Amino acid sequence: MKMDIEKVARLARINLSEEEKKTFGNQLEQILLHMEQLNRLDTSGVEPTSHAIPVVNVFREDEVRSSTPREKILNTSPAQEEGHFKVPRIIE
Repeated sequence: MKMDIEKVARLARINLSEEEKKTFGNQLEQILLHMEQLNRLDTSGVEPTSHAIPVVNVFREDEVRSSTPREKILNTSPAQEEGHFKVPRIIE
């Protein structure tokens, strides 16, 4: 287990103290034990899922609608010129 922790640490390019290696080793062992328990469960009658609850398409149908008049939108801008938003120049 210690060699696995050291290999992962090396791949992640992190330095771990001996205490950290021991702590992470114990945590990894607990995770693997839990996974072992889960693997023993009979899931033959359980259908695979990607979500805990049913998900349906929430998109609305596309429909043509009128938009807000240009003048009303431009009036919310601090500056406008020739029917367009005017913004400060950022490229020289």
